[in-house]
Amino acid sequence: MKKSLPSDLQKLISLSVEGIITIERLIEYSTGDEREEVTLRREDITLLAPVPLPPKIVCLGLNYRDHAEEQDAKIPNEPIIFMKPRTAITGPDEAIIRPMSVKQLDYEAELAIVIGNKGKDIPVSAAEEHIFGYTAFNDVSARQIQFKDRQWTRGKSFDTFAPMGPCIATANQVENPNDLRIYSRVNGELRQNSSTRNMVFNVYEIVHQLSLVMTLEPCDIIATGTPAGVAAFMKPQPKFLLPGDIVEVEIEKIGTLRNRVMEA
Repeated sequence: MKKSLPSDLQKLISLSVEGIITIERLIEYSTGDEREEVTLRREDITLLAPVPLPPKIVCLGLNYRDHAEEQDAKIPNEPIIFMKPRTAITGPDEAIIRPMSVKQLDYEAELAIVIGNKGKDIPVSAAEEHIFGYTAFNDVSARQIQFKDRQWTRGKSFDTFAPMGPCIATANQVENPNDLRIYSRVNGELRQNSSTRNMVFNVYEIVHQLSLVMTLEPCDIIATGTPAGVAAFMKPQPKFLLPGDIVEVEIEKIGTLRNRVMEA
């Protein structure tokens, strides 16, 4: 039976594992001429955020042991969560806009989960079945607002404060999301260098815990926290982002998300 793909990526994500299998079969049984006909050259296209309109963006705080240690914070015994609006999303090679009011602009390299199958009260053992794939995410933060408010939503919700991309690696391509190298660089200088092994709650535990609170829906984005090395806690003094800086988030098996900081 001939199979066809949905008209856009978000519809494909909603098919979850079935969608991945369909893609793999189309590739396997297509001819070289057919693949060439539908292949675009990278220089001829502009990559956008892979999920531009997620139902929700859920983020975790203090979910890396090394990040908790660098700020002398207690490791949480339950996930600490906050939300970002989808209006904060921007894509690879697009600008991070620093508002005039923001002077302490920071980066946070994160692995993001892309939900495929809808679920509520998902057991840890079944969490993988609800994940379509993974992408790189930068939880950009206005630190002076975050620290002043003593909660995180306002300082992390400005437009362009949620870069993601450059692609979605499917769950079967990543294989083990709990053992991936994760890096950030600013103007080529290595700032963060860690592994998802250092997460307090691993990917499957996160999906389980969040599903006890809210129904997870196809195309939801879950940012799983950041490791040590953010600007705010650098010694002897912070090294916040400035206009013109190029920020890179690299995650093993996914790729590199790159954005330039610009003044509003």
